[in-house]
Amino acid sequence: MPATVAAIRRYPVKGLSGQDLPAVDLVTGQPIPFDRRFGLLHGPAALTPDVEGWRPNEDFFTLDRNEKLALLDSEFDEATQSLIIRRGGKQVSRGRLDQPMGRMLVEQFFAAYLAGAAPGLPKLAEAKDPTQGGGFSFTDREEAAVSILNLASVRDLEERVAKQPVDPRRFRANLMIDGLEPWVERQWIGALLTIGEVTLRICDHKDCRPSSEVNPATGARDLNTLPILERGYDHTQCGVYARVVHGGRIAVGDPVALAEGLPA
Repeated sequence: MPATVAAIRRYPVKGLSGQDLPAVDLVTGQPIPFDRRFGLLHGPAALTPDVEGWRPNEDFFTLDRNEKLALLDSEFDEATQSLIIRRGGKQVSRGRLDQPMGRMLVEQFFAAYLAGAAPGLPKLAEAKDPTQGGGFSFTDREEAAVSILNLASVRDLEERVAKQPVDPRRFRANLMIDGLEPWVERQWIGALLTIGEVTLRICDHKDCRPSSEVNPATGARDLNTLPILERGYDHTQCGVYARVVHGGRIAVGDPVALAEGLPA
């Protein structure tokens, strides 16, 4: 079957749950709007929340070390920049992230929820608005990129190596593609990919992180993803990164193609 976009997802707050989108407008050289725009700093990094520029994973609360975050459902409203946090279907915090009082309410919730997980109090940081020339987000890479996951590769991992269900959400990708051969994306580095109106340049493999050990449905750290990948494939990567070289709109169901045609 032809390759298509199966899902589009962004993560407005680094480490929290993702938000599915039916469509998104991408801008040349920019990440998906509001993807990893915010993050919860901890320890010494929380003392300088207003420093502009990219910051490393180690500065933030993430699923790498704080699997409790997976027990929370977060909802972000782009128009009002409001963040709603629920646990077990019940709202436990709400605040506008563009207002000091709203940020403080969210920070107070996480100070209680993550008490003892790191020294000091959590502090929200915001990546500079890309529309003002920022062009980055708090992803694993300093360069602006969109992450892409081949669902066939996840199914192959699940069936041949892990021998247990593997939720694709573990890999926290922006675009999920279906209709490909397993692991064919590993041949794409340097290639041009077209999706809807958008052209992307595949720039790198996506390293798997300890966050993938955490079951997004239960919050349990129940899959040794990195050693499983190493044992089955001699690498610890799942997915690729791409730069937007020609912006436009993409939607779920859009066809996906390489400039020279998708390899078998």
